[in-house]
Amino acid sequence: MQKYACLFPHAHLTLTPTLHLRDKVSAPMNIWTFVYLVIGLILLVGGAEVLIKGASKLAVTVGVSPLVIGLTVVAFGTSAPELAVSLNASLHNQADIALGNVVGSNICNVLLILGVSSIIAPLTVAQQLVRLDVPIMIGVSALVMMFGFDSLIGRSDGLILFIGGIVYTVFLLYQSQQEKDPAVQDEYAKFGEKSLSFKETGLNAALFAVGALTLILGSQMLVNSAVQIAEYLGASPLIIGLTVIALGTSLPELATSVMATLRGERDIAVGNVIGSNIFNILIVLGLTSTVSKTGISISESARVFDIPIMLAVAMMCLPIFFTDNEVSRREGVLLLAYYSLYVGYLVVDAVAPSSIWAIGIGVIFLPLTLLIAGLLGWRTWTKVKRKRAASE
Repeated sequence: MQKYACLFPHAHLTLTPTLHLRDKVSAPMNIWTFVYLVIGLILLVGGAEVLIKGASKLAVTVGVSPLVIGLTVVAFGTSAPELAVSLNASLHNQADIALGNVVGSNICNVLLILGVSSIIAPLTVAQQLVRLDVPIMIGVSALVMMFGFDSLIGRSDGLILFIGGIVYTVFLLYQSQQEKDPAVQDEYAKFGEKSLSFKETGLNAALFAVGALTLILGSQMLVNSAVQIAEYLGASPLIIGLTVIALGTSLPELATSVMATLRGERDIAVGNVIGSNIFNILIVLGLTSTVSKTGISISESARVFDIPIMLAVAMMCLPIFFTDNEVSRREGVLLLAYYSLYVGYLVVDAVAPSSIWAIGIGVIFLPLTLLIAGLLGWRTWTKVKRKRAASE
């Protein structure tokens, strides 16, 4: 098995530590472990929703425009579950869960959420996303991979990411003053009008506090349950973070994007995903690394496989979005197929790390991803050439 170690990055993490991890289990896993896991996910999603409502109404009360609220409070709010879980995991020395949550959520956002949304209806991609936001997402993903070369995202690295998140937020605030799209204006106008009612302000403050406390409680239940399951199964906490926790913390983005698609606001569905991915890296991973005493350690499997996959998935967005400024149903099926393959790889890796099928997926997945990205780029270039030839 040693000769496959470089091709099958997760295997060496799940074979030798199994007995060691099981010896550390403080309490036997039972049905309540899964109940707490589900309750934790529900509290995270519900807490994020309550937090967004309370914060949005409070911002309106103090005179912040609805558009700015949508671009900042809501963007932060949909990433609040990731922030709560990663901070909680980092403070309890669960670096694999903290990192896996961010990396897994970013992969899930593009492959699963955009896949599902585009199958419901082809998604419209705004020019700004292609020109600015997607390149930023690719850039910050590459920055994480660069910071992780030494197997650690240190506090200084985290501070750089967090400052970048502040700069990006300031840019969004400036950009909001230039927004002219009526559809976007209508979307953000849903937060209501300014109210000076003391009773209503108190209620909104209470909602904000309840949302924050619910997020904290939910993240604690989720992390504790996930760690206990990982220890019992002998699986790496990184795999739990990349799958169960990442999917759970991405539920607000999934709900937001699907509802926007059903309402016909298909450009907002795409923007929500890209914005969330940028915030996850800059704010969530940046703040988590900054407040951690030792930074976030990166396992070899995450460094050589999962983070490069996150970068490859981000890069795939550019040729897909650039093609007719749309994510078609066919491309949505492709994205979903990739997500199924990725999760399947992680599951088989955890259950049967010596499986030839699992080794085969580990060998072909990354090259195949890069190949598809290259083919999509080539197709886009040929379409551009044909359009130029036709215009001449």
